[in-house]
Amino acid sequence: MSLVSRLFPEPDQREASFLGDLFRKETVGGVLALAAALLGVVWANSPWSDGYTDLRHLAVGPLDVEHWAADGALALFFFVAGLELKRELVIGSLRRPADAAVPVAAAVCGVAVPALLYLAVNSGGSGEPGGWAIPAATDIAFALAVLAVVGSNLPTALRAFLLTLAVVDDLIVIVIIAVFFTDQLHLLALLVAVAAMVVWAWLQTRRVATPWVYVPLGVVCWWAVHESGIHATIAGVALGLLTRVRHDPGEEHSPAEHAEHLLAPISSSVAVPFFALMSTGVALSGGAGLVRSPIVIGVVVGLVVGKPLGVFTGAWVVARFTHAELDESLSWRDVVGMAVLAGIGFTVSLLVSDLSFGGADREAAKTAVLVGSLTSGLLGALVLGHRDRLRITP
Repeated sequence: MSLVSRLFPEPDQREASFLGDLFRKETVGGVLALAAALLGVVWANSPWSDGYTDLRHLAVGPLDVEHWAADGALALFFFVAGLELKRELVIGSLRRPADAAVPVAAAVCGVAVPALLYLAVNSGGSGEPGGWAIPAATDIAFALAVLAVVGSNLPTALRAFLLTLAVVDDLIVIVIIAVFFTDQLHLLALLVAVAAMVVWAWLQTRRVATPWVYVPLGVVCWWAVHESGIHATIAGVALGLLTRVRHDPGEEHSPAEHAEHLLAPISSSVAVPFFALMSTGVALSGGAGLVRSPIVIGVVVGLVVGKPLGVFTGAWVVARFTHAELDESLSWRDVVGMAVLAGIGFTVSLLVSDLSFGGADREAAKTAVLVGSLTSGLLGALVLGHRDRLRITP
């Protein structure tokens, strides 16, 4: 038996089956979100743009449609992300510290380097340093969708690494949102949210399975977090992390697997496209002024240059100092292609744009996210697609 550790170990059969199902769901969701994003851009720049603006500002209950998309739909997205992260931490690729070191290091560097490049561009008097977190996130659905289209022959291990990287990446950005984008904290609402989380965790230990308890409890927790001043998506990831992922004896599916099976298609096919439609409707105007904007330059450079540089450097440093080797089926060029795909920010980057700026600056940041994500997707497709065509399949 070889004692050489592998940089991207192949998952076991059960894990590979689970990941295969997940990749298919994320791919469909990525395509639908892309279509919704294009529709949002076209609609906002068409003669019917007033109708788009009216729809975004239409009040439905306590929130308007735009906030239902950002605070409600994305809470579901982050709940599923929390389930995925909990699964990776307990029974997935992050349960082994040696295997977790590479994606965690790559994710940390993939957050830090884009933020630093953005700050470098916006360090002058005319810069806007408040948008440093915008290029920090990787969009799971879009990155996996591109990978599925152009890298169909790539090993499952590399796809699993991209998934794990994106999940850890999103967790870091969620912490950033909670720490840096909370202006006022309402203690009573926060206590209600924490109490709801405690009850959720207790119900999990008591093996209560009925959705008639969890759905109202989740809604209470979500609204309490929203009212506390913390972004409502934090409720989603917190409840996901509190959901049980280990099987009991004789249990076919754990609560986390059951919830993810039910909600992942809704998240990827409805919630994320809905958010994309409501968030990408930016007026593409400004011309040369937009190109010279420090916000635009910082976000694009962060996504297109900073993300791949950070992700690749993090993976390479861990490999260099732990003497781990790439699997024989992979090359460092594959890692470069995957690192470039990590520059597809989209969903979370658009959310952070909303939290960072208002008015024209927000529109500029969102435009930059679209441009940077599209560029990263095309470059990643070029690198991995070329490799895929050259691969000789036995």
